[in-house]
Amino acid sequence: MFRIGIVGCGGIAQVHAAVLEQLDETTLIACADIRPERAEKMAEKYHCHAYSSLEDMLENEKLDAVHICTPHALHVPMAKKIAEKGIAVFTEKPPVVSREQWDELAAVAEKTRLGICFQNRYNPNVREAKRLIEENVYGDLLGARASVCWKRTEPYYTDSGWRGTWELEGGGALINQSIHTLDLLIYLMGKADHVEAHMANHHLKGTIEVEDTVEAYLLLQGKPALFYATTAYVCDAPVMVEITLEKATLRLEGDVLEIRTAQGIERKNFPLPQILGKDYWGHGHAVCIGDFYDSLKNNRPYQNDLASVADLADAMLKIYEQGKPFLS
Repeated sequence: MFRIGIVGCGGIAQVHAAVLEQLDETTLIACADIRPERAEKMAEKYHCHAYSSLEDMLENEKLDAVHICTPHALHVPMAKKIAEKGIAVFTEKPPVVSREQWDELAAVAEKTRLGICFQNRYNPNVREAKRLIEENVYGDLLGARASVCWKRTEPYYTDSGWRGTWELEGGGALINQSIHTLDLLIYLMGKADHVEAHMANHHLKGTIEVEDTVEAYLLLQGKPALFYATTAYVCDAPVMVEITLEKATLRLEGDVLEIRTAQGIERKNFPLPQILGKDYWGHGHAVCIGDFYDSLKNNRPYQNDLASVADLADAMLKIYEQGKPFLS
């Protein structure tokens, strides 16, 4: 039985805790949050020990792994502290907020097992699209486009104590809301050889420092991909990823894979597990986290290891390097 701790007891931590409760070989031993009341509330629900800091939890508990569910900029510093204890690390996205942090996280991965929570890679329609692409069923890749149009209002940022800042969030619509979508583009098409990007803050000027909108033109292994994300929309619209091949177009939206060919349109609906948390977080947390612990149990590589997110991190940081000056 793996003994698990969680640091950061906000919304996404509740999803991690619910998954850990369902898995046969994990038990949540402790949780920590700088807001003691949040840790105590989670501890009461999951019958575990509450702490007011990661350091206290590491000092007082014997743990096999710790899940990091804290503000973005804290992921790497906390991963370093956990790795120093020889404990496995499972961290929420993003893996890093800077190139300096990437080097630090690489050092963590040399000391302990590291997993990153990109749960949408496990969605059945994504897996089927990847199979069709890898087996060249519809010919070579030609290009792609993706869009994320969501709604985030002023209280979402001001009530959090950390969102909307470069220091703790590390960005806005890209690093937080649409990083999973950028990840899927790269996961399905490959490394970004070229990036051009623009960022703007359209609807929350004076409230947030970071972007509420980002657009990018990427060449993924030489093939053009268009990427657009905003939090200035009127609702959380379904995320769309479209991959154009020689003989078909694959469209991913929600739990559906739509295959458009000269012969017509085929819609593949996939049965999905119960949604944990908000529907736009996706359906893959249980499979993603379960796969991490199966990799620990069987001493095998984990799909979402550091190497698997290297191309994503590079593309994300390139978009910020090009787009951030537009916000000045």
